[in-house]
Amino acid sequence: MSKKKKIEPLTGEELLQKVKELENSSREEKAKACGYSTQTKNGLERVNIMKFQNALIDAADILPAGKQGPGRGGRNASYRISVQSNGNLLIGAAYTKQMELVAGDEFLITLGRKHIKLKQVDLEEDGGDE
Repeated sequence: MSKKKKIEPLTGEELLQKVKELENSSREEKAKACGYSTQTKNGLERVNIMKFQNALIDAADILPAGKQGPGRGGRNASYRISVQSNGNLLIGAAYTKQMELVAGDEFLITLGRKHIKLKQVDLEEDGGDE
């Protein structure tokens, strides 16, 4: 029995190009052609669809749970908040992440007749050249 030479799985642009060439093939056939299959001890071919799918996601530069969104799904920001029973207003993590705020960032509060305005205090302005 001759051993097959193991094909190194394609990644990146090469992977995307090969998948485009095989657009009319099944997912399993694409995975095999791109090197995402192995031989078992019994001589059966096993196609690793998950590794193939993950390589496609990485190659296409799709961020399923990257910087742009919350780590585990979560809710979408509604841009509305309500006063809590203790009288506090809570601005959620979705907004602070979006603005790249960190613990200790300070804001000036301006009260209007029917609005509250928050303005971030810049560190450069505090030590000002006035």
